[in-house]
Amino acid sequence: MNRSLATSSLWIFAATVVLVVALVPFDPAISQRAQGLPGAVVTFNQRITDFGTFSWMIYGSGLLVILAYVAYRISRNETLTGRTRTAWRLPLYFFVTTGATSALVHLFKLIVGRARPELFAEHGAYSLTPFAYDNLYASFPSGHSAAVGAFFGAFSMLVPRLRPLFLVGALMIGISRVIVGAHYPSDVAAGLLLGLWTAVATAFVFARKEWLFRFNENGWPLPKALLPPKAQ
Repeated sequence: MNRSLATSSLWIFAATVVLVVALVPFDPAISQRAQGLPGAVVTFNQRITDFGTFSWMIYGSGLLVILAYVAYRISRNETLTGRTRTAWRLPLYFFVTTGATSALVHLFKLIVGRARPELFAEHGAYSLTPFAYDNLYASFPSGHSAAVGAFFGAFSMLVPRLRPLFLVGALMIGISRVIVGAHYPSDVAAGLLLGLWTAVATAFVFARKEWLFRFNENGWPLPKALLPPKAQ
């Protein structure tokens, strides 16, 4: 494993553990207060929360991969070929990132089996029912948060200078999951960081093939446009 990937993975894992442990004791109180916010706030969050669904991200990026790859295969001009090669690798990066995140999220949900906030009155905030095969016991980690963590994490790897903007976008969707009563704060923190890790790990994989990314002198994947051309 690349040393930079191992180091960043360790940091993300440590941040996940710290945030989850710190938030778990406050999950019930924060969740109930969030759901009690003014109606206009709740309505706004209901409108934006479904941006974080895996389906449209996976299917949309998958369709773009197919279309761009077809264009690449039929192109004859050398310059056009290079452009279409990039065109299909870009949605492929999003497709792999969100697809891998989706698989990991569903695996963790199944193993953990945490009851959602809507079951708080019956089971409390800390009820675990592993392998329940029931969406009501699939609170941890938040799938929507993981999806936007992967989506905006991928953008932050591709456009590093806009990372603060992407962070705000991911946090907004994550917080909306608490306000609409779908998840606890610790679910959201775990989901966001899982999605971010997948985006980073996928960038390392692409950098090894020099697809979209190349490693800088510290072994970190950066967009090829931000690095000087390789010496021939």
